[in-house]
Amino acid sequence: MAPTLNFKSIAVSTTIAAALYMMAFPLASYPISFSYSAAVILITLTCWSASLLPPFLTGLMFFALSIVLQLIEPNALFSGFSSTAVWLIISGFIIGSAISTSALDKKCASFIAPHLTLSYRRLISGLVFSAITLGFIMPSSVGRAVVLIPVGMALAEHVGFAQGSNGRKGVATALAIACNMPSFAVLPANIPNMILVGSSETLFNIHFGYMEYLLLHFPILGIVKSLLIVYLVLKLFPASIVEKPTKSLHSQDTNKSSDHIHINILQRKVVVILGLTLLFWITDSIHGVNPAWVGLVATIVLLLPRWGVLETKKFNSSVDFGTVVFVAAALGLGTLVNVSGVGAFMGEAFTHLLPSASENSFFSFMSLSLISTLTGLVTTVPGVPTVLSPMATDFAQATGLSLPAVLMTQVIGFSTVLFPYQVAPLVLAMQLSRESLASLVKITIPLAILTIVVLMPLDYLWWQLLGWI
Repeated sequence: MAPTLNFKSIAVSTTIAAALYMMAFPLASYPISFSYSAAVILITLTCWSASLLPPFLTGLMFFALSIVLQLIEPNALFSGFSSTAVWLIISGFIIGSAISTSALDKKCASFIAPHLTLSYRRLISGLVFSAITLGFIMPSSVGRAVVLIPVGMALAEHVGFAQGSNGRKGVATALAIACNMPSFAVLPANIPNMILVGSSETLFNIHFGYMEYLLLHFPILGIVKSLLIVYLVLKLFPASIVEKPTKSLHSQDTNKSSDHIHINILQRKVVVILGLTLLFWITDSIHGVNPAWVGLVATIVLLLPRWGVLETKKFNSSVDFGTVVFVAAALGLGTLVNVSGVGAFMGEAFTHLLPSASENSFFSFMSLSLISTLTGLVTTVPGVPTVLSPMATDFAQATGLSLPAVLMTQVIGFSTVLFPYQVAPLVLAMQLSRESLASLVKITIPLAILTIVVLMPLDYLWWQLLGWI
């Protein structure tokens, strides 16, 4: 316990000292709001990464400081509440609640249990593989988490993993990460991918095709990284399935046969609504409706009196509004980084840190990838392509790498996540699993280290083989 307290004390004192220094001695060549913004950003990121306060409380503190110090217009600061990410999360909570309330999660889990519950290793590997496969057909990390997390938790309960146990934490963290990180290697599967591709087309008229993107990123960031996820979960959350459970997952209290029939009716409703939702999510490139608004319609249908699955009063208890505030604050922070000029300042500083074009291309590749990773710590992952894409030409001239290669190094960087606050779907997944974010950090930090030490050099060799470097 002492090391944690010491770390928090050091983090708090260092943050306060740095923030006070920036406010007391603002940079002369920048407006005073720049230094104040940098101080607020530093305080917020320290609180989130060190878990000094509940995430939503830190988010509220960020909103209050930004407004009181007049750092950004309110409509820009609170724009996160109107973003698709927030509405995807709200719909995700409702869909997840409907799956659990109808016991559909247990029904699905009972179907796959005989195949996955033979061993803990097989359970984790099977769930990770399922999440990767779903990434090819479902364009939303939130959607994948909403579908798979309840099933995974039902399987954990089925094999006797109690809440807080290593086995349950292993299932939760494996699914949370697998529903998000490997799919960065699949072009339409995550929002930052699409922002990067859109920026490349708009700014430089560079187009990346589906197969080109997949071949470049999926072998390392998809397949090898998934194997590392399985390895870390098994190592850091060791558990074993002692004996095969005999009780059926979807067995319910059937003292009243009508109750059993009612549950089946609910399950059929959820299957139909979820099936249509998945269909519209998968075909979003055809009809053009954002997955968030598809989820919103599904939420309304699930809550309709008589026709829906959930009672309307269940809305408040199903949605974790603390998570909504936290995600909106993370998005607002990214906006503040851009508006205040902190993002541009970071980009200029990074340009000076890049190796010159005459040096080894490996160092240029690693530097660009790490710049993207570090930027994600400040802007959150969706903000990385927004901040770095306009500087791609300068980066290309500084390193001697091609412009498309410079742009694609962003993917390696923003798929390397250290803390959950950087990616909203990770937070939602852990909330759905009812396991702590601290459990997730035990995987994300060593996974990031292994990515930097092992996967990035492997990516460099793979890119050389493909002729990108």
